[in-house]
Amino acid sequence: MALYDHIQELRAELSGCCDPAESAQIERELKAAWSEFERLAAMRPWDIPGETRIG
Repeated sequence: MALYDHIQELRAELSGCCDPAESAQIERELKAAWSEFERLAAMRPWDIPGETRIG
């Protein structure tokens, strides 16, 4: 699953969650996933694992 899709899935789970403990766990996972997304977004394409530099 792509990271963006994982973030969207966590958001959907969080919006339908009623249990405070489960909400807290989902929020932690969402925060970690979002941090990773921001880290990757800040990288140059050739710094991202699995990507190759063209040119």
